[in-house]
Amino acid sequence: MSSDEKRPLGKILLQRKLVSQQELDAALREQKRAVTPTPLASQLVDDGTVDEVDALRALSEQYGVPGIDLTQIVIALEHLDVVPRDLAQTHLILPVLVRGDRIFLAAADPHEKRVVDELEFVTGKKVYSYIAVHSTLTKAIAAAYDAKANNALHYIGPRAPAETLRSLGLPVPGEAAAPASPEVVVDEAVEAASRESEVSTSEFGVIGEEVSQVASLPEDPRALANQAIAARAGGGKLILVVDDEEDIRLLLGRVLAQQGYRVIEADRGLLALRMVKEHLPDLIVLDAMLPELHGFDIARRIKGSAKYGRIPIVMVSAVYRGPRVADDLKQNYGVEEYLEKPFRIASILEVVSRLLRSRQEEAEGNARNEPSSQSRDPEYLSAEAERALRDGIVAYKGGLMDEAIEHLKRGVSIDPLSYRLHFHLALLFGKKGQIYEGIQELEHAIELHPKHFAALKNLAVLYEKAGFKNKAIEMWARCVVLAPDEETAASVRVHLRQLI
Repeated sequence: MSSDEKRPLGKILLQRKLVSQQELDAALREQKRAVTPTPLASQLVDDGTVDEVDALRALSEQYGVPGIDLTQIVIALEHLDVVPRDLAQTHLILPVLVRGDRIFLAAADPHEKRVVDELEFVTGKKVYSYIAVHSTLTKAIAAAYDAKANNALHYIGPRAPAETLRSLGLPVPGEAAAPASPEVVVDEAVEAASRESEVSTSEFGVIGEEVSQVASLPEDPRALANQAIAARAGGGKLILVVDDEEDIRLLLGRVLAQQGYRVIEADRGLLALRMVKEHLPDLIVLDAMLPELHGFDIARRIKGSAKYGRIPIVMVSAVYRGPRVADDLKQNYGVEEYLEKPFRIASILEVVSRLLRSRQEEAEGNARNEPSSQSRDPEYLSAEAERALRDGIVAYKGGLMDEAIEHLKRGVSIDPLSYRLHFHLALLFGKKGQIYEGIQELEHAIELHPKHFAALKNLAVLYEKAGFKNKAIEMWARCVVLAPDEETAASVRVHLRQLI
């Protein structure tokens, strides 16, 4: 949604019943009287009319991007290095997290494309912009850069949750420090890794959880997950609708449900991938332009997987037009159909019905070779991928490290969305001393299963070995929260304090 297409914030606030018409009129009159008008959301938050989180939700709906509550966040101040202070103050932007090849940015105007383009060019990283309340952002920028100038390690928002502080090994006001515990012991053996518990479909974390305490609008990912679980109670085909425009998701959900389909939704790219893995939909309606991960990248990942590649994809877009685009998408990305926005409801219903019918016929033809009970299990590995994992562990136990790695690489090529394969391959790389390759595979594993303690633990160890102290601290902090017992958590906290 461009700045020109934004809905008036006042209208959104009224619809959400966050202000009365009288309160809105008074705020607008105050703006007109001011020599330097305060943005409406900031004015309402500062005078106590609207809560910060409620204002963010309204701004998020207006701009079409997630909101971030800077009063609740803790920022590792080394992340500020990517944006000089004068640039941050001039354009009202604040880097809240730098993770791998991504920068998460709090911004007063997340659609200021020139600044984002320049930052991506200079850093070589992908920038994801979050909306923040103008006045809160201004204060946070000054406080964060002042703290960095005074050699502090973290900027701590005035309402930072105690659990966030604990996870980072930071003191919680009014709370005694954790008792000392023995040094952390990390077991990287593949034999032990092979006994790790399987991922549960209830354990998928909230995207952006490490960035913001504010739900990403239009709907909270946890609500989406619960909705998806409930949707599986019916008997119709399951369709995943992926679009960051709430109106389109609601429209498609309604008309598809009227045809007897069960519908689940995602409003961002990474969430869509997790829902594919967790719920294994029968068909995906996929927008091309999405936050976090483009629809093209999602299609490529799905169609490049032996496990998920048979799921039909109907891609839609208002940006890319013409028959040549459709041909390129089908040829290069493997999508079955492409529709331009605005599309006719009759057209999409016809396409969905045809593709599901075609897939059903294909499934019936392959029924003898692939039982339906296996094809519907989100944790199921194809026989070939399972064999690659098993052969890799056997080769490792036999001392054939290079052969074991090749087996697991083959498994990853068959099922790139299996966290187990990435995890085991990473451990093999770590045992061989290929630290950076191991880090890459563990990052993939954690992207697929954010709450996998063993993966986080080993990633922290590898980052330490590679000399990335701050990244190691970040991983160990997440380990505190996900530790299987209090004894382990206490040990990790001791290790964290030693690193910090």
